Amino acid sequence: MGILDNFEKGLERAVNGAFAKTFKSGVQPVEITSALRRELDTKAAVVSRDRILAPNRFTVRLAQPDFRRMSDLGPALIDELGQLVQQHASSQGYQFTGVVSITLANDPGLSEGMVQIDSSSVNGSVAWTPVVDINGHRHQLVKSRTVIGRGSDADITIDDTGTSRRHVEIIWDGARAQVRDLGSTNGSQLNGSPVKQAILEPDSVITIGRTSIVFRVVAQAGTERSEARRVDESTQRHDMGGFWGPNT
Repeated sequence: MGILDNFEKGLERAVNGAFAKTFKSGVQPVEITSALRRELDTKAAVVSRDRILAPNRFTVRLAQPDFRRMSDLGPALIDELGQLVQQHASSQGYQFTGVVSITLANDPGLSEGMVQIDSSSVNGSVAWTPVVDINGHRHQLVKSRTVIGRGSDADITIDDTGTSRRHVEIIWDGARAQVRDLGSTNGSQLNGSPVKQAILEPDSVITIGRTSIVFRVVAQAGTERSEARRVDESTQRHDMGGFWGPNT
């Protein structure tokens, strides 16, 4: 029980500390985390003496008010939930067959405050994709050079008068990233320090004007085989995973 007690205390600090103030009623993030943990424990299957497989694809079904509140938190909540799922699996010795991903789904059949979890095991390859999180929205970086600024000609346009039309660009060579200031009027910061051009590590924070840009490299499933049920409701989905880095 010691490990589980520590897990409960840890997730309450991590999830409630970050998000609970947002909610006055309905589902709390910590309740979703507890439901995911129970789903892992219930569905974990002993394959051999040293191999316990757990589901890696989760659909969190919520009533419309709860779904809307959770969705408004954007990728940050999904990232936290995914990390806590992986921490619990590691503490219990569970293994996954592929990338861990979590989907929020609006279920009109549920009352506010209720949570239901569907899960399945999905086999598939893993592709590592660079993304930036800006004001609760996640943007996938699909080009080798992505310009960010307030101008309509920027690849990612932000509504911030403190930024230049073409403020910074993120350079991605398929394994590593760099950030480069494009001669902006007010300059740029990387993790709180002024920057002209620098290597961009995962979870780095670029600040331009009043806007924070979080750079991440996330795992996305490639070709896969799944026994999951189709989700017909509107959903918000983000794949979870750490950064393996080059040559992994």
